[in-house]
Amino acid sequence: MTNTSAAASAELSRCVAASFIPSFDKPAAASQSPFGISPLRRFSPRYPRLSFFPQGRSGVSSCRVISMSKKDSDGAAGLTYKDAGVDIDAGTELVRRIAKMAPGIGGFGGLYPLGDSYLVAGTDGVGTKLKLAFETGIHETIGIDLVAMSVNDIVTSGAKPLFFLDYFATSHLDVDLAEKVIKGIVDGCQQSDCTLLGGETAEMPDFYAKGEYDLSGFAVGIVKKDSVIDGKNIVAGDVLIGLPSSGVHSNGFSLVRRVLARSGLSLKDQLPGAAVTLGEALMAPTVIYVKQVLDLISKGGVKGIAHVTGGGFTDNIPRVFPKGLGAVIYKDSWEVPAVFKWIQQAGNIEDAEMRRTFNMGIGMVLVVSQEASLRILEDGNGAYTAYSIGEVVTGEGVSYN
Repeated sequence: MTNTSAAASAELSRCVAASFIPSFDKPAAASQSPFGISPLRRFSPRYPRLSFFPQGRSGVSSCRVISMSKKDSDGAAGLTYKDAGVDIDAGTELVRRIAKMAPGIGGFGGLYPLGDSYLVAGTDGVGTKLKLAFETGIHETIGIDLVAMSVNDIVTSGAKPLFFLDYFATSHLDVDLAEKVIKGIVDGCQQSDCTLLGGETAEMPDFYAKGEYDLSGFAVGIVKKDSVIDGKNIVAGDVLIGLPSSGVHSNGFSLVRRVLARSGLSLKDQLPGAAVTLGEALMAPTVIYVKQVLDLISKGGVKGIAHVTGGGFTDNIPRVFPKGLGAVIYKDSWEVPAVFKWIQQAGNIEDAEMRRTFNMGIGMVLVVSQEASLRILEDGNGAYTAYSIGEVVTGEGVSYN
């Protein structure tokens, strides 16, 4: 790998700050597996790690939903995520095997003790949403997606993001394009009230196609040990509060692109049922929930938080529950955005497959006491939008009614 020199791109020359904490990879496959991103989060074996799953939890959801392909009126089989090249079950199996070597994996963020606090770290990319950035020419917001995917993970532990590092790799550096991407990263850091501490810009000739690039990011936050949100106090009867997404966010784009190809529409065509183009709808940046979630936590009653990414509702929500508890989701408790309705119809995709692949319009789920749910829903009027989308029940997995 050849790194760009300061002389070649002075305005983009960034140094990575020396790290004094262990590195962590990506979440369990229940929360992320697509797009060439590692489908797990594992703790470095060189450092002690802490697990906040209740006794007996492996961190891997026991819930499995098998979606059978169906044929539409013209005989075409309904699409699945696996058809698009992403096998969530394979990622889950890898996590199961790694859990034998490094027990305790599976959280949304990795925790490392530091005095009376924990540093909470997370890393991610934006996957094949980048393909749409290349096609649409929309590069100004992809950096927001990058920051969002990491900071939204670590805030599920109640951690306030402290700093962010980015990695930008390309075949040949286009300074103007890279500047647009990095401005988006700066914007995402401002939205999450954290510092862009540094990064790495790498040129790798012949590795990436001309005009293309790849991104990854790394966030570190902090939370007091007595304030960690770990789900251990969740009980049957607690309420699930959903915070709306802006659309597809940064997961499921391998399937989205397959649907787009089948539909015969272009990214410049209008999204059916909406006043925007498909390109604009699909490129809408991921919501950064940090400030809102930390504010809700400060008011009490928040017991668990799930970031709805790869694995959708079905695999992510159970990850925050103690063993023996599951969830019932009220299907009609929020308006599913038009983009998901189009994806399902154009791809002839089963309900179960949609729920296991996409956020369906809810990007973050908070598990709260009944008292807290009333306060959150009442306070949200006018200030923000939140929905009561379900409840915790005895049993395993997620059901829908």
